[in-house]
Amino acid sequence: MLPAAAWAQNPFDVFNLFGGTNKATASTTQPANITTQAPSGSGSAPVWSGEDGASGHPLMTSQAIRQSAANFDACVAGFWPEAARRGISRESFERYTAGLSPDLRLMDLMDSQPEFTKAIWDYLDILVNDNRMARGREILAQYKPQFDAAERAYGVDRYIIASIWGIESNYSTQMGDRYVVNSTATLACVGRRQAYFKDEFLTALEILHRGDLRPEQLRGSWAGAFGPTQFMPTAFKRFAVDADGDGRRDVVDNPADLIASTANNLKKDGWQSGQTWGYEVVMPQGFDYMKADRKQMLTLAQWQQLGVKRPNGQSFPRGSDKAYLLAPAGSEGPGFLMLNNFRTIMKYNPAEAYALAIGHFADRLRGGAPFVQPWPRHERVLSRSERLELQQLLAQRGYYRGTPDGQFGSMTREALRNFQASIGAPADGFATGDMLERLRGR
Repeated sequence: MLPAAAWAQNPFDVFNLFGGTNKATASTTQPANITTQAPSGSGSAPVWSGEDGASGHPLMTSQAIRQSAANFDACVAGFWPEAARRGISRESFERYTAGLSPDLRLMDLMDSQPEFTKAIWDYLDILVNDNRMARGREILAQYKPQFDAAERAYGVDRYIIASIWGIESNYSTQMGDRYVVNSTATLACVGRRQAYFKDEFLTALEILHRGDLRPEQLRGSWAGAFGPTQFMPTAFKRFAVDADGDGRRDVVDNPADLIASTANNLKKDGWQSGQTWGYEVVMPQGFDYMKADRKQMLTLAQWQQLGVKRPNGQSFPRGSDKAYLLAPAGSEGPGFLMLNNFRTIMKYNPAEAYALAIGHFADRLRGGAPFVQPWPRHERVLSRSERLELQQLLAQRGYYRGTPDGQFGSMTREALRNFQASIGAPADGFATGDMLERLRGR
């Protein structure tokens, strides 16, 4: 799972698509000695651009990055007293920090602002496809005893766990190839999130000192998430379990530990047994899309009274369940009523598009059908410069009070809904080329 610290600076709500991870490379040696300016085994992978970060943070200027990098060895050595307080031996500290060097490419990744993003329907097409579903069903059959045990112990739906495994790493084939200790050490000493990543770095050392994982198993994303379901080190510390009693919590190569630990994570984050994540719904003609807001929680019975129905004519199993309405493609696309378990998935990764993909993929693995309603595939995704212009125009008209940054979150959607309502358009908060033209006044 990508940490909230990373999402906070480059969030993927329903309009942004995170970059894919590189295919993991096998290693049989101590990775502390690898060259870390680019990930080991990455061939011609790019190195740091040498430019200031896009965030404008003072610690992300090229000069600040170079100064911090020059002090990297002293910075890492300075973590020893806290490592000792965590029970890490001096021998382990020296062993696992030997040979580390700053991977400055992470500075570009931390402050990346892609010019183009993917539409939510393209995102779902990529993640929920026939090949991934076929592999998911094989995984469910192959590890049926482990899924059975996890469901008994934690009450978490096996299809959700299998879905997370498939979407996070394409069933262990795309887990990232950066050495987690080196990445978190870099981010603990260089850049704008040092306090957050200091904890991740020291926790990674704890994992190695305890012997749960070997160094070559700690390979992952640029932000330090590792394993088939992408645990951050601190999430591992909180949620990982030794399901088979072998004395190690191995969420990388041990399916029993992996499945149980992911289930434990979801359970402790509030998963409600026996309930689904949400329902695809159809809104009536003339529906007030100002109600499509995660702050507006109504019972399913109340949504029905507003004319919101399931597209297949089925009823809702429990009318008293509370949900909020999500319309990720506006009035022209399908709507969804999101229950408590959807919010739990978002705690695993705080992005609505991600959580929707997880829930839908789980339903498909269970034998469910594709979404009934079509997506507005004729709509093109606005470029970052166009998104920035849209925010600026909304601000000029008094609707947007944030700092225009080209990234759409709840504030932008609320501002756009208010503008749409003022011109008599469906107030769905969906940013289209037509809405941009209307704002331009052309």
